[in-house]
Amino acid sequence: MDHFFDVSGMSAAQAQYEAQKIAFAPIVFQAVRVLRDSGILKSLHENRLGMSAEAVAEKLSMTPYAVTVLLESGFSAGVVAKNEESFSLTKIGYFLLNDPMTRINMDYNHYVNYLGLYELDTAIATGEPTGLKIFGEWETIYPGLTSLPPKAKKAWFDFDHFYSDSAFEAALAIIAKDERRHLLDIGGNTGRFSLTCAKTLPTCHVTIVDLPQQLEVASVAIEEAGLGERVDTYCADMLDRETVLPSGYDAAWMSQFLDCFGEEDIVMILSKIADTIDEDGKVYILEPMWDRQKYETSAYCLINTSPYFTAMANGKSKMFNLGELTRCIVKSGLVISDIHDQVGFCHSLIVCEKKRKG
Repeated sequence: MDHFFDVSGMSAAQAQYEAQKIAFAPIVFQAVRVLRDSGILKSLHENRLGMSAEAVAEKLSMTPYAVTVLLESGFSAGVVAKNEESFSLTKIGYFLLNDPMTRINMDYNHYVNYLGLYELDTAIATGEPTGLKIFGEWETIYPGLTSLPPKAKKAWFDFDHFYSDSAFEAALAIIAKDERRHLLDIGGNTGRFSLTCAKTLPTCHVTIVDLPQQLEVASVAIEEAGLGERVDTYCADMLDRETVLPSGYDAAWMSQFLDCFGEEDIVMILSKIADTIDEDGKVYILEPMWDRQKYETSAYCLINTSPYFTAMANGKSKMFNLGELTRCIVKSGLVISDIHDQVGFCHSLIVCEKKRKG
């Protein structure tokens, strides 16, 4: 990954300009978001030859002043092009308007992260998610997910599901070859993977392990899907050192779960799983590790998701690289038997087994 983010050939003037982009990034972000949400980008998309600020203002019942302020900011960011008095949409603007990943990322950062990240310095200093107080007085974000304000809750789940769901089909094809029969879906959240697993692997029984708030939502989904005989739930706080997982399972699955914890807690969680699963059981860890990415875009997005965990989620976790997770896996008494990269958009599937005695 050494070729990612290479700025070694940049001139001093270029470097200074890039520094200003960072300094003004919060302002540009909000200006571009309003360009999108107000309909200005859509209007330019529908008028490929370009429009004046006055024409856009008349169409959208906005003032020319407001439209001009936004368009000029968008012009500075390459979102729109300017030819005399006419503005038109660029390729960057097209992706901001039409690309699902870009829209989901922007909504997630606006509705979930923007206000709370003001507290990042305090979160870094204390190891506590001090930005979370804008939503509630939880110790971590996870018990409060179903209680977030509607737009924040939608943005959080849209973000989470967009990335994880893309990997389920490929991951289940790997699990199917291993012929697993009883699977623990640890941190199963609202049950999306478990329901997909039950539908895809008809001989596999799945148990969702999570907090009561998530299991309440998952139970409704299980009932609606008519899969109550194949999918059940088990309430547990995986951060509680006294938690005991049910036995008799030949597989454990975690999707974007370990990145919700610090390394010490990850070792504790994996150790519980290692103690619980059958001797020939397998542990499937689905994680978007930034150093296993094919494209720089993916690595950039993943690395810059980590401050969310610091300020908003729990104060101690991040988007890990393979070396960090490997260290935790080894300490827990598991061994890595295989790694499958490019699973879905940006995930890797780490397959682990118990360390053989003797």
